[in-house]
Amino acid sequence: MKKFPVLFFLMLALAPSRIEARLLPQRSVLDNGLVLLTSEQRVLPMVTFTLLLDAGSRYDLKGIEGLANLTARLLTYGTRSRTALQLSETLDFIGASLSSGCSEELATVSLTLLKKDLDTGLNLLAEVLTASLFPAEEIKREKQSIVALIRAKKEDPGEIAEKKFFEALFPQSPYGRPVEGTEESVRAIDRSHIVDFSDRFYRPNRAILAVVGDITHKEMVERLSRTFQSWEKKTLAKAAPPPPSPGAATLIRIHKNLTQANIIIGHEGVPRNHPDYYAIQVMNYILGGGGFSSRMMDSIRNERGLAYSVYSRFEADKYIGAFQIAMQTKNETADEAIRIAQEEIQRMREQAVSEEELRAAKDYLIGSFPLRLDTNRKVANFLAQVEFFGLGLDYLERYPELIRRVTREETLRVAKRYLKPERLITVVVANQEKAKVKR
Repeated sequence: MKKFPVLFFLMLALAPSRIEARLLPQRSVLDNGLVLLTSEQRVLPMVTFTLLLDAGSRYDLKGIEGLANLTARLLTYGTRSRTALQLSETLDFIGASLSSGCSEELATVSLTLLKKDLDTGLNLLAEVLTASLFPAEEIKREKQSIVALIRAKKEDPGEIAEKKFFEALFPQSPYGRPVEGTEESVRAIDRSHIVDFSDRFYRPNRAILAVVGDITHKEMVERLSRTFQSWEKKTLAKAAPPPPSPGAATLIRIHKNLTQANIIIGHEGVPRNHPDYYAIQVMNYILGGGGFSSRMMDSIRNERGLAYSVYSRFEADKYIGAFQIAMQTKNETADEAIRIAQEEIQRMREQAVSEEELRAAKDYLIGSFPLRLDTNRKVANFLAQVEFFGLGLDYLERYPELIRRVTREETLRVAKRYLKPERLITVVVANQEKAKVKR
């Protein structure tokens, strides 16, 4: 009798069709405009929330960049009913976790708690969303923390390369600046800016809430309708997404006394809803996204030993996208590593991938997909992102076929169209005296 590895049975159990049946996602839009998504999971008596708000750093005003990030970070630092310490003590008492953050597009709030403490947790969530006080002393402390983070990033070669790459890729755009802002812009933010930003953007009709755990959809609708009844919608003038005007090809050299050069190579990509997104993901897996099985890893690390790690990715957001190759190598071999990366880009554009490469890429992308949903937190994040990108609640069921139908011809077509060697932005953070990168 043929024996199958344990991984085979795990992949079978986590097949997308089986996951789809287990998740049973449901969707409602509440009277105040809040989009609610739920997945009932009774295995543990816990409930996990992921809230997305259309309140990211792309809405920052000139001169006070970092406002969206600071607002999000301060949500849990005091409300009209509780001080920051009292909030923390309440969370500790019920064993819950509450956190918030920010990206270019979204502010996020996450909450996990036991089912028996659901009412307490919902009240806390409602408080931070509708009754945050943003105390002056907490603003001062948080601004100091962000400034310290900005300074620390200035000493991290990887962070330096990333920052310079996006500045060059999206010049004069919110997508080309750090979410946390600059030291000067953070210092310029005052409480009135934060209060105004939260009043304008922290509204239910700009929000998506995904709830996963020991709760029914009907029960969640009823509880939210009661707890969030004071959270009123507010309509703002529709803000057009900033046009992604990619920067020109360039070489940026930044001198640091390092033994390893930090390199990023890339150009503009595609947004998440682009019809070629799935063919691009298959193509990129073969190029550099597939770890040890990728062409980049094979030619740069395995054959020549130039880098311990090298990878490529097409990062897709709602309105923009970016293609990146990232690697570290000795200063003296930086120029050679860049040349080989460019050669692999060109080879991908000129030669169709093999059937074996294509099959391995599709098998991995389909087989590993359910593993992204092995916790309630991941499921909540997944459902919220599906709604944000407009993918539909049947996306999990459709995903395997979206990957399976990619052909060798498709990978060659998208490589020719979306890999653009003539537009490459190259950032090299290294000891420039030793690196001597020419291209």
